[in-house]
Amino acid sequence: MKNEEIRSLSNEELKERIAAERESLTKLKFAHEISPIENPTKIRHSRRLIAKLETELRAKETNK
Repeated sequence: MKNEEIRSLSNEELKERIAAERESLTKLKFAHEISPIENPTKIRHSRRLIAKLETELRAKETNK
C-alpha cells in the first residue's frame, strides 16, 4: 500500500486493515515454521505495513 492510500483511509478502515494484516502475518509465520515459504521477505513487508497503518491511525487519533 502506498502512503497516500493509507492516509485516505478512515479510522475504522485502518483498524479493520490492521486486524486483517495481523491475521495474515500470523498465518505467514505459522506456514514458515512448518516449511520455509518461498519468499520470506513477505513477513518483513507485512510487519512494516502493519507499522505504517498503526502510525497513521495514531497520528489521526492525536490530531483530533
